[in-house]
Amino acid sequence: MAELRRSDFFYALPPGLIAQDPLEKRDDSRLLYLHKDTGQTEHHVFHEVIDLLKEGDCLVLNDTRVIPARLLGTKEGTGAASEILLLKNKGRDVWECIVRPGKKLRPGSRVSFGEGQLTAEILTVLEDGNRLVRFHYEGVFEEVLSRLGEMPLPPYITHKLLDKDRYQTVYAKHDGSAAAPTAGLHFTNELLEAIRAKGVKTVFVTLHVGLGTFRPVKAEKISEHHMHSEFFSVSESAAEAINGAKRDGGRIICVGTTACRTLESASTKEGVLSPGSGETDIFIYPGYRFKLLDGLITNFHLPESTLLMLVSALAGREAVLSAYEEAIRERYRFFSFGDAMIIL
Repeated sequence: MAELRRSDFFYALPPGLIAQDPLEKRDDSRLLYLHKDTGQTEHHVFHEVIDLLKEGDCLVLNDTRVIPARLLGTKEGTGAASEILLLKNKGRDVWECIVRPGKKLRPGSRVSFGEGQLTAEILTVLEDGNRLVRFHYEGVFEEVLSRLGEMPLPPYITHKLLDKDRYQTVYAKHDGSAAAPTAGLHFTNELLEAIRAKGVKTVFVTLHVGLGTFRPVKAEKISEHHMHSEFFSVSESAAEAINGAKRDGGRIICVGTTACRTLESASTKEGVLSPGSGETDIFIYPGYRFKLLDGLITNFHLPESTLLMLVSALAGREAVLSAYEEAIRERYRFFSFGDAMIIL
């Protein structure tokens, strides 16, 4: 097979189809059903996902919680506007961060937020340009952050988010993400209860979404792209439930690429999920053989992105790009606050 190139995953998206705001009702979004074996498509409303699931199936969801990781402040000494985006907690009040403007925020620089309620000291510049930053504050860091921080919405969303909870899944539990696992935004508690009542298991794993997931692929040969690592955790009870469902012939259906990457990172070659936690930089693209996953619920992803490559590994690049063209013709809404797709 010829080596895949970044341009093999390009498609042209009219800017007007990028969703700027969440729908009033989470599960009123549209759902494109792509049959992975035939490439055929069907059009549904998201709450009809229950009709596509069978008793014995296992739905795997990522219960990470987005923190208000975007901090806007001023550089001490000059008063220049500065931005710090929290990526990964390194312990002892040190975080790996993205800073702007990068050229001005060198080691030793300090940034103040909320008239000094929180200050940041730049410690080190990392190889990829990120910074290690130490924070100084009084009280509990999470409480300070909830007062001063903003939700780190992707740059293609230009509207202000009126309700922070709408960039959070209804089952978000463990703080740590710099971005939402957006496929889960379509679920309501009522829909999840109805799915369970049908005999479908719902199991939670955790992957803290870093912005590395969304970094553009710059290498023309996709095999040369390097993924940033993200923390994941699979409990013993989650591994037991997922392995049990697989053993009993149920389909393992991940809600989102993050749940998919967690399962594929923590599975043996034989397709048995191991409990535990760690870092994963798994990069899934066509040619990858899935060890555990049978189906995927996911949003529509950016052209030439690692997420589009992952979806193409499951359903085939040509079938996925054809489904995307159909979604564009049917005026589906794209990206984080957009519509969804199920691949079974």
